[in-house]
Amino acid sequence: MDRVSLPKPERLKNKVVVITGAGRGIGRAIAMGLAKNGARLAITSRTEAELHRTEEELNEHGAEVLAVAGDVSNPLHVNRFINKVTDVYGRIDVLVNNAGVLGPIGPIEENRADMWRYAIEVNLFGVFLLCKYVIPHMKRQRSGKIINISGAGAPSPYPRFTAYSASKTGVLGLTQTLAEELKDFNIQVNAVAPGIADTRMQDEILAAGESAGAAFTKAKEVKEGKGVELSKVAELVAFLASDMSNGITGKYVSARWDDWRSFSKRSNMKKLLASNIYTIQRIDNVFYGETKVRSK
Repeated sequence: MDRVSLPKPERLKNKVVVITGAGRGIGRAIAMGLAKNGARLAITSRTEAELHRTEEELNEHGAEVLAVAGDVSNPLHVNRFINKVTDVYGRIDVLVNNAGVLGPIGPIEENRADMWRYAIEVNLFGVFLLCKYVIPHMKRQRSGKIINISGAGAPSPYPRFTAYSASKTGVLGLTQTLAEELKDFNIQVNAVAPGIADTRMQDEILAAGESAGAAFTKAKEVKEGKGVELSKVAELVAFLASDMSNGITGKYVSARWDDWRSFSKRSNMKKLLASNIYTIQRIDNVFYGETKVRSK
């Protein structure tokens, strides 16, 4: 019987990991989880005070960390950040695109256009920018892992959160396309659905009240302790960042609902890589009028 173990301390030793949106919530949890696995971290966030609180906590746990405040939607900020990372560490092994905003809440005709655009700029354009500046380094190394944090509304409908849904679904398309584009360079690209967690986004939904629709009720449930544990998200990201996930690419995996711990079993890996499971595809497998034959 195949044995499967999760990444252990030192499993990511000397791996240089870039994490965006690391000042709080899911990003902070991912940073703490990867540090426990021995990673060398480069973290960024728009809010400098929150970022440095995360940095201090990581330092207290003995982690090696570089913290640079900045906006992922600003090309100049991103370029400077990545240049700083490579100046300090000399390489980048893993990129975790976690930074995100909720955007306007409510019926689309009531959404402010500037807020709608900004959600796309952070959630989707920001992922593009980090990939644009990190991938050349990974190509030179001929190795790398890119992990994009998706969210609610991708790929399911998320009424009253149109900007968030559109941007996060766009991240899935970018993930699958980059996975194909980069496979010859030994760079794997995957997306993670973290599940609904008790983060500041839930506070924003509660503050929106009835404008949030059904999400308001879910946010109340999360505040009552029914949300996903942030440690589960961090565990999945650590798995995808480690060599245990080598070969897995172009997949969209739920931290809460999918049995991702079994992926590295030899008996499961071949089946996983040959199928369209954990991807965004038509369920009838039709592609531009042609039926793509599934591998058996």
